Amino acid sequence: MPTIVAFETLTDLYINLVKKYKNSEKTAFSFKPTPESNYKSISWDTVKEDVTAIASFLLEQKIEKGERIAILSENRYEWAVVDLAIQMIGAVNVSLYATLPTGQCEYIIQDSGAKIFFVSTGIQLKKAVELFDNCPELISVIAFDEPKVSKYKKGYVKLFDTICAAGLKVEHKQAKELKKRSMATRPEDVSTLIYTSGTTGKPKGAMLTHRNIVSNVKAAHAAINIGEQDRCLSFLPLCHSFERTGGYYAMMAGGAEIYYAESVDTVAKNMTEAHPTIVVSVPRLFEKIYNLVVKNVQNGSFVQQAIFSWALDVGESYWKGKRGLTALQKPIADKLVFDKLKAKTGGRIRFFVSGGAALPADIGTFFMSAGLNILEGYGLTETSPVMCCNRLNDEKMGTVGKVLDGVTVAIQDLKDSTIITEISGESYPTDITCKEGEILNRGPNTMLGYWGDEEATKEMIDENGWLHTGDVGRFVNGRLKITDRIKHMIVNAGGKNIYPGPIEDLFKTSPWIDQIVVIGEKRSFMAALIVPDYEALEKFAHQNDIQYQLLEELLKDESVQNIFGKEVRSFSKELASHEKIRDFRLLVNEFTVESGELTPTLKVKRRVIEDKFSDLIKDIFENDQY
Repeated sequence: MPTIVAFETLTDLYINLVKKYKNSEKTAFSFKPTPESNYKSISWDTVKEDVTAIASFLLEQKIEKGERIAILSENRYEWAVVDLAIQMIGAVNVSLYATLPTGQCEYIIQDSGAKIFFVSTGIQLKKAVELFDNCPELISVIAFDEPKVSKYKKGYVKLFDTICAAGLKVEHKQAKELKKRSMATRPEDVSTLIYTSGTTGKPKGAMLTHRNIVSNVKAAHAAINIGEQDRCLSFLPLCHSFERTGGYYAMMAGGAEIYYAESVDTVAKNMTEAHPTIVVSVPRLFEKIYNLVVKNVQNGSFVQQAIFSWALDVGESYWKGKRGLTALQKPIADKLVFDKLKAKTGGRIRFFVSGGAALPADIGTFFMSAGLNILEGYGLTETSPVMCCNRLNDEKMGTVGKVLDGVTVAIQDLKDSTIITEISGESYPTDITCKEGEILNRGPNTMLGYWGDEEATKEMIDENGWLHTGDVGRFVNGRLKITDRIKHMIVNAGGKNIYPGPIEDLFKTSPWIDQIVVIGEKRSFMAALIVPDYEALEKFAHQNDIQYQLLEELLKDESVQNIFGKEVRSFSKELASHEKIRDFRLLVNEFTVESGELTPTLKVKRRVIEDKFSDLIKDIFENDQY
């Protein structure tokens, strides 16, 4: 479906949307001022007023074209209008994850040479104040929220409302320069630096141009129908390229409304309040919903379990195109089972979009059977980000779909580096199937390079223009199927290559398992570190009168160990002999971003986990012969 307005740059996109919706009540963004309040909608006329004021202020501060402006904030309306103001004056948006500690924020501010630093809450302002003196290029910090702690009220700290008022006063003075800047923006100009979270090493700033992002937005619209009737609930970090392109620019380009969740923890509640038609998410959300549904069914009566199983069979048959009797049964299955689940998502979902990590196929199939379509896609920050995606009503679980228009994806042999095959978005229809290898990308979505790091750029993009993703996959009937990261591959003591990702995805469908990491490098067997689903476990303990003071005691209980032993044996039956999980340890605390085991996009930092739990791992393999 074409975009709602024509544009070649993100600046064009904003300007043409403002023109289209001038003097209308069309909602651009919506948010909850307080947890108790209803959603408050912002029109495009109001957006224009705010963006113009901020842009005028930035020009008054002598911010030049190409200079960097940083944002450290959760998803909120202020983030969007600051970004749009940055695009209007030809500056570069440097966005930081709100979960980053001060030291990492300082590194990014220093590396990018940011001039102005926008921050949201008092927690983020504290970081900005702590790093300010170590960042010589930084001239001011602008706080969205008024600081409650007096020691953060420094002379270089300005309030967002104050700078908006200041910008309003100089709008007329800066009008000519603002128009000149906005008209001077070119597709090849850098729009943003997105620093890769990375599982190892220092973050690198991927330089994404207007052309990179615009080409990806247009290709996404060609693949997925997004229109003025849509409403997106935004909660993934806007500093990540997946949400930036998919949940922000692509939604704007279709005329969709963007509603902000209060936080990641309130998504379930906010879905019932915002009634979105599209939700962009990582697999973690779907895993949690799936496990919650499964647990509720298991705790139900035999009749309830039988009805659920029947409804799931009907839903899957219907999704896979089997009609006849199934068409008559489907409305009954919906009424008895699936309508309740749909109501909990707000009742209006047309489709979910899943990315950032692999979606377990069984979980995807469950949602599709329930009539809640999930479109899984794939890409990297460095590819702006989407390379492939499934299309609505053409989904194939276990794959990330077809290559986007304008993009070419190749599979390179892991041994001799020859190109096995390649498919572009214009190659379809094609049913090419090939062996696995490294996934490569070439096209207008390929980043310009890493900020100030030519060596890292050359390592990522070869002399033929192929961007090396570091992921392993293959084409199956023209659709890309991901195996795992090359660096995640485990080589056991017998020399067998084992990819832990698919094994972990299998185990994530267990209602007893919240998180899992497979280990076994240079060992004779595979093992796992498991974070239990503590809600299910504590309920089990209560029902079986298991007494404990600390979670460590509960995890050591024989009946609890038996539950997980049974789960591990049951799921391992589906694995090859060298992949089977032979031993495990249960962990008291979940893996989190704050504790360092997850990246801000919820990817596992395997090396960190292996170092942190080295004693447990040593205990598992103590009697290993190899």
